[in-house]
Amino acid sequence: MTLFKLIHLLAVLIWVGGMFFAHLVLRPAAMETLEPPQRLKLLDAVFRRFFNWVWGAAGAILVTGFYLIYLYGGIAHAARHVHIMLASGLAMMAIFGYVFFACYVPFSLHVAKQRWKEAGEILGRIRKLVALNLVLGLLTVSVVAVGMARG
Repeated sequence: MTLFKLIHLLAVLIWVGGMFFAHLVLRPAAMETLEPPQRLKLLDAVFRRFFNWVWGAAGAILVTGFYLIYLYGGIAHAARHVHIMLASGLAMMAIFGYVFFACYVPFSLHVAKQRWKEAGEILGRIRKLVALNLVLGLLTVSVVAVGMARG
């Protein structure tokens, strides 16, 4: 059970930590130092790499999370913080799916075709959705930490 909890935690750290870094560190630095075409190319390359990690992390989170719920006797026997974690985690995955398929794929195509205006508009949507997912991720981690501390 400890191994599954560790894998679950590491996957959450990769995803939420990556969003924190990208949104609050990388993006502002790119805004300060790069012209729009170079910034958009950089962010396209960053997203491509980061989203591969997120797909893996999301898969690991789902598998380990559902397995841990099973080990604890099913969702009916799970503590309230587990229910909140499951709901917010599924919401985060749905938002990520939308970001990837409805935003990132067209963003990347616009960057490849050097359509900077269109890519920039989509990047604005991605930024807002990543911010939402970051907040959800931080709140989820907080709820779980408090819930586990209560026993």
